[in-house]
Amino acid sequence: MRLLLHKVLLVLAICVSPQSSAFQVPHLTQPSSLVQRRVQNGKVVNSKENRIGCALRDFPISTSATRPTLTHLFSNSEDSIVDLELEEEDRYGGMIPQVYPQRWVQLAYLSLLALLSDWICFSLAASPSTFQSVYPGHSAASLIDIFLFTNVASCFLVTDCVAKFGLEKAIKGAAGLMTVGCILRSGLGPLNDIFAGAMGGSAAIGDATEAISSSAPWIAAHTPSYPFILAGTIMVGAAQPFFQCTPPMLSATWFGSDERATSTAVALNFNQIGIATAFLVGGGMASEPEGLSNYFTLISAACAAVTLGTFLQFQNKPPSPPSTSEIEKIISGEEEPPFIDSVKKLFGTPGFTKPFVAFICSISITNIVGAFIDEVLERGGIHAQTSIDLAGAGFEFAILLGGIIIGGYVDKTKKYKSVTLACLATTFFLLLPLGLTDHALGQEPILLVASLLGMGIAAGPIQPINAELAVDVSYPSDETAVESIQQIGGNLFSALLVPIAEIAARQDYQLLPKIKPLASDIRGDVILLMSIAIATMVYFNEFDSPLRRTTADCGDDGSCELPELNAELATNGVGDTTIMSPEVEEALKDLDRL
Repeated sequence: MRLLLHKVLLVLAICVSPQSSAFQVPHLTQPSSLVQRRVQNGKVVNSKENRIGCALRDFPISTSATRPTLTHLFSNSEDSIVDLELEEEDRYGGMIPQVYPQRWVQLAYLSLLALLSDWICFSLAASPSTFQSVYPGHSAASLIDIFLFTNVASCFLVTDCVAKFGLEKAIKGAAGLMTVGCILRSGLGPLNDIFAGAMGGSAAIGDATEAISSSAPWIAAHTPSYPFILAGTIMVGAAQPFFQCTPPMLSATWFGSDERATSTAVALNFNQIGIATAFLVGGGMASEPEGLSNYFTLISAACAAVTLGTFLQFQNKPPSPPSTSEIEKIISGEEEPPFIDSVKKLFGTPGFTKPFVAFICSISITNIVGAFIDEVLERGGIHAQTSIDLAGAGFEFAILLGGIIIGGYVDKTKKYKSVTLACLATTFFLLLPLGLTDHALGQEPILLVASLLGMGIAAGPIQPINAELAVDVSYPSDETAVESIQQIGGNLFSALLVPIAEIAARQDYQLLPKIKPLASDIRGDVILLMSIAIATMVYFNEFDSPLRRTTADCGDDGSCELPELNAELATNGVGDTTIMSPEVEEALKDLDRL
């Protein structure tokens, strides 16, 4: 018994020792799970009812906490050891992982804001000729380009803004900015002329107004000048990254460890529904110049309603963290570095580049297919515009559906690697029918649409799954910084890929010419996308980094026994030395021998 007590005190002394390599914070200790994680027969053991560890004193207690989960070993004097009984927790302060119904409200607003931002971005994609007839000399494509370039520039600011002002203020500010942009794009009615005069009747505004007036007096009375359209587009483009780069942070802050991939999938892929809405609503309302103003007004009204709800109901953080990993981050008190420093740190983290490349592969494939959806469907035998719009909308909905279903599976199994590889392989094979032309297989609309929907279900989930995986391997990094890096990489690569895909689409290659029933031609753009998918599979297959955040949370959802968390453990039963310091590892091994 005396020897056992000696060993226990040894573990406690290590926890507070400033010389320990794993615990560098003066007078503080690392979160309890880093100490209490034990390894038996080569497996992680992390029981919520049997934790021994160290924690900061005096951090908030959840008022609903009724069951002890973290054992606190220090009283108000920094180094004095107190009773080890678990019931002493309430005496010294503690938190337990807990989720709240408000998390669904948070997810709903962030998803709707993402939907609106992409609806605005692609609002003219279904009716570009209408816009050009109202604004001669300006194209819908150039407006989308301006939006996307503004988006990329704003991605560099999101992380630092959220770190300084908090998630709530950042999202509300971005929502307000997007609403102002929508109002400028939809026209200000009588105020439009007042503002135009206040700006001195510049040549640009005067020329635009004259061009509109000459084309149709009714349009001139109900549509804003082009500079207002441009300014509103830039505002919305600057706001969108705050909805695109924060889903992993929202998931980490509000959702449990077995819900994060699903919630990230919903928030991250809900912008696809915005693109689908642009085709379904914009194709009908904006087919004539007279309907363009009403269409923009509808978007503004929807944006204003969601923004109002966001201001009233969106919150910064819950009363208690939803997972052990979040508790550990709070206890550690680590401050996030500036975004540029985070970039350097993340790319130096083992395993980070694998999900980064997979994310870029997914977003580039879905963006290219979505951008050329008309051409893809027409060369496959679908020519009616209504059918094209419906198929395009179905593709966007399939991306969201796949993210929810497959993301939910990953939440339960933590099979990030195998699921990503399966999705990449499925995407590779389902891309093939999209490039077939002429001959029998190239003129089968059912095969084409089925492949398009299946590809959306397979390719879409790769983004949220690998957003979560990147956060997992780089824990306790800044979730917003991780997603900002992925969005910047994905959008830049997509922008560079568009002209290459346009050139490749004009190339035609014979496929199985000697087998007449299967003979077909295949376009170069699809070959390009298939090459990207297979190259990503080869690179991602080398992923073998530990799931750090999942390991910290495995006691929350009972996943400690999953093979994904034990694959990297040494077969001698000592454990993963990246999780605990050598001193703690040796002390716990001694305890296991008793």
